[in-house]
Amino acid sequence: METSLIILKPDAVQRALVGSILSRFEQKGLQIVGMKLMRISQDLAAKHYKDHAGKPFYAGLVKFMTSEPVVVLALRGVGAIGVCRNLMGATFGSKAAAGTIRGDFGISNSFNLVHGSDGPEAAARELGLFFGPGEIADSSRAIDTWVYDSASGKPE
Repeated sequence: METSLIILKPDAVQRALVGSILSRFEQKGLQIVGMKLMRISQDLAAKHYKDHAGKPFYAGLVKFMTSEPVVVLALRGVGAIGVCRNLMGATFGSKAAAGTIRGDFGISNSFNLVHGSDGPEAAARELGLFFGPGEIADSSRAIDTWVYDSASGKPE
């Protein structure tokens, strides 16, 4: 099982798309193990986007991400990071395929609704930035036997 950080960005919150986007992840079979509404501080944004510091879009990105509240999620499942990224679609809404979150709800090339961790190391770092000790649940779900084929003894 992997856990991925997902951020429903200010445009998703302001456009009242939180429920629609969240349902995509849940319907796929991912488990919500952490969730909160928050406003990202300048300091947190700088830490989260440190790899983009100095790039032409950095200042605008930080301004956007700190402008309004976001919904921060920890989602768990088999291959959760890749599954989330596939559900989100291409970075720019105008280029994202229909059926993806960005393809169905976005058109902007700068407001792209959702952030997702891009690998296990990034997920661990990002989850540590947004969730403190005890804020990510460690629980099993009865429905996992219906989400995953566990005939081999472990979820597939």
